[in-house]
Amino acid sequence: MTNTALTLAAAGLALVGVAHSVLGELLLFRSLRTQGHPTAGRVEPGTARQVLHTPHLRILWGTWHVASVLCWALSALLWLLGTAPWDAALGAWAADVVGLATLASGVLLFFATHGRHPAWCALLVIAALVWWR
Repeated sequence: MTNTALTLAAAGLALVGVAHSVLGELLLFRSLRTQGHPTAGRVEPGTARQVLHTPHLRILWGTWHVASVLCWALSALLWLLGTAPWDAALGAWAADVVGLATLASGVLLFFATHGRHPAWCALLVIAALVWWR
């Protein structure tokens, strides 16, 4: 029997992962890469911001996409929980872990960005869908 709330949460989390990677590349990393070579921790002439060192940019890029990969992994878990029979106790625990992770991530993003980044809303909707099951 299919659990509609869990499959919708899985689809939503997969879309968040795609949007995160694609929009990050288009809106953030493209401009960071075209700023030229980073300086040695100095402020660029004519700007008020410090340029990232290349290794820092690489770890930021890698960490950015790790978040997307984890979204897809949790999405796959929710999809399985929503479409296949499972042990009730283990399945409920796994779903609760995903729900708690998406709730905590949504709250963190809300406070960190003062509600300006749209991902907080999507993550809270996903957490609600998971617990609605």
